[in-house]
Amino acid sequence: MKYTVTPAANSTVKIKMTFTATEWANAIDKAYLQTKGKYAVNGFRKGKVPKHVLEMYYGKGLFYEDALNLLYGEHYGKTLDKEKDNFTPVGDPVLSVDDISEKKVVLIAEVPVKPDVEIETYKGIKIKKYEYTVTDEDVEKEIDAARERIAEKVEVTDRACQMGDTVNIDFMGKLDGVAFEGGTAEKYDLTLGSNQFIPGFEEQVAGMAIGETKDINVTFPEDYQAENLKGKATVFTVILHSIQGKVLPELNEEFAKKMGSESVEAYREKVKARLEQNAASRALNETENSIITEIAKGAKAEIPQAMIDRQTESSLQRMEYNLMYQGIKMDDYLNYIGTTRDEYKKNFEEDAKKTVLHQLIVEKIIKAENIQATQEEIDAKIEEQAKSVGKTGEEYKKTMDPRQVEYIESDIKVTKLFDFLQANNEMVVEE
Repeated sequence: MKYTVTPAANSTVKIKMTFTATEWANAIDKAYLQTKGKYAVNGFRKGKVPKHVLEMYYGKGLFYEDALNLLYGEHYGKTLDKEKDNFTPVGDPVLSVDDISEKKVVLIAEVPVKPDVEIETYKGIKIKKYEYTVTDEDVEKEIDAARERIAEKVEVTDRACQMGDTVNIDFMGKLDGVAFEGGTAEKYDLTLGSNQFIPGFEEQVAGMAIGETKDINVTFPEDYQAENLKGKATVFTVILHSIQGKVLPELNEEFAKKMGSESVEAYREKVKARLEQNAASRALNETENSIITEIAKGAKAEIPQAMIDRQTESSLQRMEYNLMYQGIKMDDYLNYIGTTRDEYKKNFEEDAKKTVLHQLIVEKIIKAENIQATQEEIDAKIEEQAKSVGKTGEEYKKTMDPRQVEYIESDIKVTKLFDFLQANNEMVVEE
């Protein structure tokens, strides 16, 4: 088999595979041996009909499709291996037959490939840098939130409900006097102030007493998921069954010990250290995104649809996992908002294009600057991960998948890249 590779439109390459008469005849013979059991001809036992008889009975091209598939299956992967330094496939090929006769067969595989990205510049740019300071007020808010999380719930019967309470309610939503799908529930627990419902709903429930029935008037946001409810004024009839209030634990040594610290002051320091670590991580992520976004303004790439589709599917899967964590099935959610999986995926396309472009930029600069991860750096990261699970580096290595090592290597390179980009650009912290 001989082949040629030529660039094609829309970040694809065209692989032309030419097979000799002998190769084509051998493929047909192999196809016959693999499929002859499917055919029957009077006078012959099934599976024992000679090839030339089957071709006379069913037509000369009987085994062509299977033979073509055999040639493709045997040679396409090998061709990609030979060309791995020249291009990277990012999707399935579109196959076609360019020529077919007893003398030769010519197959065409048009393959979407990772595109090159043209970068205007990635040095000497003025780029926003993010920094966040943790204040004493932030620490106290975090401590109050912790107290809220472990607060004791108590039944309330001597007052109306208020923000912060958990109420048990029935509700029925009506649009122009008609109940709509998904707008009705019984014995539903709702924490007022959780913003679980559309704006205005929880605030109007506040003030209701046990046993009270109340009509609540709200308007769905213009960007609401369900098309039939966007911007629509709606009336919810609410019946309140019970109220649970919260009793917050005192901020004392007992509470601190429950949270894993010996004293209130030690707990404050622990909370502050965690918030500072989170702030540093947030600042770093936003700064790195700021760098790539700025570089991307002067970058161009012809991104194949296959890469965009893969990224949108990945985003949709993350959303599906988040819904599952909340106890919601993706199909139920899509039915509720009145759309299909394929239609909903379109919401992710623009972000997917940006994400793929950013990934291409990162890879291009790493290659251009020859940024490497040394074996010592990789081993140090492995030791760090091993220590976190109580193992030695050697023990941990035995359990590692090769892809984990590749991920560690890639992570080191990306970290070095952003260190390089911060050092080679004008990073400005806005006051």
